[in-house]
Amino acid sequence: MPELVETLIEDDRWLQVGVATCAEIACRATLLELGLDPTQFEIALLACDDQRIAVLNADFRDKPTPTNVLSWPAQELAPQTEGQQPDLPESDGFGDVTELGDIAIAYDTCVAEALDQDKALGDHVSHLLVHGCLHLLGYDHVLEKDAVLMEALEVSILAKLGIADPY
Repeated sequence: MPELVETLIEDDRWLQVGVATCAEIACRATLLELGLDPTQFEIALLACDDQRIAVLNADFRDKPTPTNVLSWPAQELAPQTEGQQPDLPESDGFGDVTELGDIAIAYDTCVAEALDQDKALGDHVSHLLVHGCLHLLGYDHVLEKDAVLMEALEVSILAKLGIADPY
């Protein structure tokens, strides 16, 4: 089975979490939930620390602070109307994989959040990877109706992975 998520581990602490396997499972479940064939798509994941993600957050969002996860979609799939489903990406039709985009996840922030929220680290990381993957697919949570749609999908996907509602 071809790999959906290509993971670059910059912070070796991610190895003990099994972030590459976690990402593969979480992102695959996300695509399947939306009726997409995971073998037709590819995602790049950067597993880094807070220092690195703070630089990325500053460069791309003008927020020079650490955050848990960032996403850079390869295509603009967001709907024009609040609360509507995004357009789903299509495979290229030639058997080549279609890039969905890039995700970065920060170890320090994820660990702190999991401890603060009394969640298992693996479950929290899985949630953030589902969340990041949904961003790549055009989902967002800035507007209320979009947030309701995105969170409902997250809860459904995580339930299928045996992970409790994170909200």
